[in-house]
Amino acid sequence: MSVPSTPAQGDPARLELSAVSVAFGGLTALDDVSFDVRPGEIVALIGPNGAGKTTVFNAVCGLVRHRGEVRIDDATAPRRTSDLTTHGLSRTLQGLGLFAGLTVRENVLLPVAARRDADDRVAAQLRAQDLEAHAQRAVTALSYPDRKRVALARALVTGPRLLLLDEPAGGLGADDIAALGDVVRGVADTGCAVLLVEHHVDFVMGLADRIVVLDFGRVIARGTPEQVRDDPRVEEAYLGVKATA
Repeated sequence: MSVPSTPAQGDPARLELSAVSVAFGGLTALDDVSFDVRPGEIVALIGPNGAGKTTVFNAVCGLVRHRGEVRIDDATAPRRTSDLTTHGLSRTLQGLGLFAGLTVRENVLLPVAARRDADDRVAAQLRAQDLEAHAQRAVTALSYPDRKRVALARALVTGPRLLLLDEPAGGLGADDIAALGDVVRGVADTGCAVLLVEHHVDFVMGLADRIVVLDFGRVIARGTPEQVRDDPRVEEAYLGVKATA
């Protein structure tokens, strides 16, 4: 994989969550969550299973009702998923979300099919993700790491200003994870704001500019990887080490 060549569409975006809360019946999934992601920055959202990480993504994408504010630049984030691309937002899914009946090229084409430069954009992403040789193959015929690359190419083909990555390193080997890190850093270097959910701690610590830690829907720590690594609350909640102070 190489740094994608599709340029961001418009000025770099800033994502801001202010006192965001989400409840499902009597269950509080997010409780007063606030943080931001600046242009050109990679922010990782970590925490144990059930901490609320995917709910944050769903709140940003307008998939769940929430209290508080989610803003992209100075505007309230769209509440309809059909408006996300217009606002420069793109997202990958844990389950990849690829269309089994389509080829690799067709899957990557979908977000930009109506654009005049669609063919050029798709070709650039297939090159960047080393997928040119698989372009006409059914996506189901690919290995899992290759399908992960298809999902990433589809997310990047629009030239997002804000990219949400949901466990992109899951199921990948060491070489693929290292290559993925280079791609994500390259995306951020174009000015795109990147919000990353990931359980692979070493990957996060080596890539993120800042880390936000969730536990039971609340932010329990935030800061640089070094600051978060040394926080006893994170060790207890996420790394399984009992805090002694």
